Amino acid sequence: MTHDLAARAAALDAADPLAAVRDRFLLPEDVVYLDGNSLGALPAAVPAAVEDAVHRQWGTDLIRSWNANGWWDAPVRTGDAIGRLIGAAAGQVVAGDSTSVQLFNTLLAAARLRPGRRLLLTDPDHFPTDQYIADSVGRLLGLDVRRVPARDAAAVLAAESGNVAVAAYAPVDYRTGELHDMAALTSAAHAAGALVHWDLCHAAGALPVELDAIEADFAVGCGYKYLSGGPGAPAFAYLARRHQEAFDHPLTGWHGHAEPFAMAGTYTPAPDVTRARVGTPALLSLLALEAALTAFDGVGMKTVRAKSLSLTGFFQECADTLLDGLGFTPATPREPARRGSQVALRHPEAYPLVAALTARGVIGDMRAPDLLRFGFNALYVTHADVLRAVRELRDIAMTGAHRAPAFQSRPTVT
Repeated sequence: MTHDLAARAAALDAADPLAAVRDRFLLPEDVVYLDGNSLGALPAAVPAAVEDAVHRQWGTDLIRSWNANGWWDAPVRTGDAIGRLIGAAAGQVVAGDSTSVQLFNTLLAAARLRPGRRLLLTDPDHFPTDQYIADSVGRLLGLDVRRVPARDAAAVLAAESGNVAVAAYAPVDYRTGELHDMAALTSAAHAAGALVHWDLCHAAGALPVELDAIEADFAVGCGYKYLSGGPGAPAFAYLARRHQEAFDHPLTGWHGHAEPFAMAGTYTPAPDVTRARVGTPALLSLLALEAALTAFDGVGMKTVRAKSLSLTGFFQECADTLLDGLGFTPATPREPARRGSQVALRHPEAYPLVAALTARGVIGDMRAPDLLRFGFNALYVTHADVLRAVRELRDIAMTGAHRAPAFQSRPTVT
């Protein structure tokens, strides 16, 4: 049984067109890292880039680096690099600030583009911050915020046509990895006269996202998951070109001014995507993210998606074979078209199981109350990694190793 799975893993890895890309990451010895959907592994290009930014650009060139080393243009330059991964033509993505800031800025601006409409739709299964900020935007603009599951959104949009200002959703459920149809939901929103706001945190860098092709309106995402920009890496915002001139956002910082160094006392927004800039970016993190994105050089997102589906499908196959009868139930759809780049399993002892796995060098995470999550970054995860992870999980569950006292106390971050 396990011999057959090992042979399959070896054959799949031998035929992997992305096998060489793994060398673009600095992975710890004897660690299987399946938490790249929370924090990506360290790209090999980043340490040297950060060292140069600190010692030469900051240490030697000092403030001259804003011009001499292109610091001022870094948010748009990095944004364009991200845009190539999410199907956005140049001049529509800007990087900087946190996901929460970008989300607030773009969601409120989107709602302002539909005056007179009183309804904002969001997903009850959205990441908590998305829901909190939707509620905040609702309070500020006097909108009714209605939580509608993604599967029901099209029907509600049709029924409330003329009332919905914005539909705010994510293509991938952050807990289960379920993938929703972005094109269909975007089309349904537009048919109702509404705009769509996408949170791409669990999609950017993991699967093809064709924002321009589906005529998306706004999107945000983080830089530290599948983009591997590092802890706290800057986020990004996508503003479709057709909306940029009317983009009226609440956080009007000086970096988004048409003439920032004129130091005018009143705000005149820049005429393009740079109006979405707010304040001085965290340059060291931004330059680290820019370097991290070079891991995608020469890599097509369709190839990434094909390997991702192979990894997640193989994980499900291994789990079916090795975890049967051990109390695990699948939480992620089996249909490839409905699966993002992670797989979740339910188990009443999810936390101690994940903690015991981590102690054995297999790193995933859990989400309350009972989900074990495993994320698969196709640039560096192998099928052999997948099999080792499930084998270790089987051994832990069969022996009860997770019931040791060391695995019962939860730290702050799970």
